Amino acid sequence: MSAESSQVPPLMPGRIRVGAAYYAEYQPYERLEADLDLMVAGGFSVIRVGESVWSTWEPRDGEFELDWLAPVLDAAHRRGIAVIVGTPTYAAPPWLRKAYPETTAHIATGAPMPYGARQDVDYAHPTFRRLAERVVRAVVQRYADHPAVVGWQVDNEPGHKIFFNPDVFASFVASLEEQYGTVDELNRAWGLTYWSHRIAEWDELWTPDLNTTPAYDLAWRRHQARLADDLIAWQADVVREYARPDQFVMTCIAPHHKGQDISTIATPLDLTAVNIYYATQDALTHPGDGRPGIDPDFVPWTGPAFPALQADLARSVRDEPFLVTESNATSIGGSGDNLPCYDGQWRQAGWLMVARGARMLEYWHWATQHYGAESYWGGILGHSLEPGRTYHELSRLARELDEVGEEILRLATHSDVGLLVDPESRWALEFQGPLAATPHSWTGDRTSYEQVLEAFYRSLFDAGLAVDVVAPRQLPDDPAAMAARWPVLVVPALYVASDRTLELLAAYAEAGGHLMLTPRTGYATEENVIRPVVAPGVLRGPAGVSYLEYTNLAGPVPLSGWPGAARGWADGLLPEDADVLAGYDHPHLRQFAAVVTHAHGAGRVTTVGTLPDRELGRALGDFLASDLPTDAWREARPADVTVHTMRPLDPDDGGPWRVVHHWDWGYAGLEAPTACVDVLSGERLERGDLLRLGPWDVRVLREEPTT
Repeated sequence: MSAESSQVPPLMPGRIRVGAAYYAEYQPYERLEADLDLMVAGGFSVIRVGESVWSTWEPRDGEFELDWLAPVLDAAHRRGIAVIVGTPTYAAPPWLRKAYPETTAHIATGAPMPYGARQDVDYAHPTFRRLAERVVRAVVQRYADHPAVVGWQVDNEPGHKIFFNPDVFASFVASLEEQYGTVDELNRAWGLTYWSHRIAEWDELWTPDLNTTPAYDLAWRRHQARLADDLIAWQADVVREYARPDQFVMTCIAPHHKGQDISTIATPLDLTAVNIYYATQDALTHPGDGRPGIDPDFVPWTGPAFPALQADLARSVRDEPFLVTESNATSIGGSGDNLPCYDGQWRQAGWLMVARGARMLEYWHWATQHYGAESYWGGILGHSLEPGRTYHELSRLARELDEVGEEILRLATHSDVGLLVDPESRWALEFQGPLAATPHSWTGDRTSYEQVLEAFYRSLFDAGLAVDVVAPRQLPDDPAAMAARWPVLVVPALYVASDRTLELLAAYAEAGGHLMLTPRTGYATEENVIRPVVAPGVLRGPAGVSYLEYTNLAGPVPLSGWPGAARGWADGLLPEDADVLAGYDHPHLRQFAAVVTHAHGAGRVTTVGTLPDRELGRALGDFLASDLPTDAWREARPADVTVHTMRPLDPDDGGPWRVVHHWDWGYAGLEAPTACVDVLSGERLERGDLLRLGPWDVRVLREEPTT
């Protein structure tokens, strides 16, 4: 394993394509030829079709109308536009709800979801599977041989909901019986003596609505993720019975959906495809003021670090480049969310996603809808259906990517550090969040994990460090291999962890890695049961520190020894064999350390007992960077400039590419630390020349050989 993501998914060869989800069937009048001509004129060369209209494919139970898509595919093929066809199983037609009410998703025990939205079906129910398989087979068999079709999307944004259906609960109980064998073992593992929750028979297990047992909740969330995994694997198998060998199979992942495990959902597929949305306008400023995002479950925080994190997550799923199936075309959200990009921001975000591993950029969607729930979720064309600012800037991006052509496909995304992101710890801290909620909640702030992840990812991003995201199950067994790939590994809130995982992290540091621990790491077992040991348990010796207490913080607490402040949380760190880097400048908390570090074997363990503010975060990032090779571009950039690196897979293909962004108004400049050429304009810069960037600008540079 190397520090570069080197595999390329089997997509259309020769270039990175730019396009959009396209629904001719939604248009208010016939304009297929005009739309596709506009796409060609703008350099758009890929569309996604068909996944939202089951009632068009099958208007009545068992009666199929399959030929309506043929004119779209034929017209696309004549123009060289590639097509991804989606199976329509995420939006069920009214006849299905009426004839088969048992397939309705229950949003609580005994509470069927009313009809009128989408993703309102229990996709584990055998009746739904039978009906879904029927329409999937019909669609795929009809169009698998069409020359325009390059790939298949199975379902759409799986894991949207948590299901409380009777069949889902029954399968959950059956899975527990298989795992634990006896009720006595379940009682022991989950600690069900508490509050008289011990069960004597399996049919005594209560439904999850008012469950208060953490181990139960984690098992329930794991079961929901398995249902989503099974849906995608099952549909992929059906599609592959008809798909050509040169067609790929994927699904469209929404990273924020709570009924999935993002680290496993794409395992049975040919590649990863993800939807990346982000806050725009002043909220895309870097470093920025850290203002809240659009929605805690959708875009929870702001700045270019957020789309960068989503791209890093997508690349990590299969440790390879990925496709972007949806991203901001114009405004995203509802009728009160009207924030189109400033000039330059579409191009900036597109190049950021490419630099972090994207090999296709599709936008949601081609034309803003004139009816329906998403009629103010803006498309490349607005309600007028005339080309405007969005069309012209995305056309520029598409042409730039077309100009660099196949050369960019021979590059690999470079990362400096690893970041351990754990879906199970996220679920556990949604159930019992350590951070205080406003207004007060017994179970804390359900976004606690996201806040810890944000704080430490931003720390790395602000310091100019590029990140590989890795899930615990993806860690190699060889600690030396881990240290070779990730000289630095940051572990935000790994609350749920087995002893084996924690021992592997300790061995990683001993083998030469720099391990950074954060609050809540290693606190609970893999059953989500709190360890009865002095924290941080298994990692106490390697970290050279322990703690017996912790506290929420009502406001920022300044630090001594280092810049910045603690916020939200403070572990009362007690150094045992560690060096103190920072303490709390507070009359009570000054008896504890805030940040300590300890040499362990050939490496080091650094423990951070709080959530850093931006100043402390940047200091932590700079501290970690001191263990990495010097990067002159990272050191030369101003605060509002970021640099992302792509390196040739073949060293004979020349020097690395640097994608340089300016995330603000005004102008920025830096002295080029190496000779380079702008691959888009052809401008040559010698070492020491001023590289100029305008408002919301991006430059793509290839380093020249040193003479």
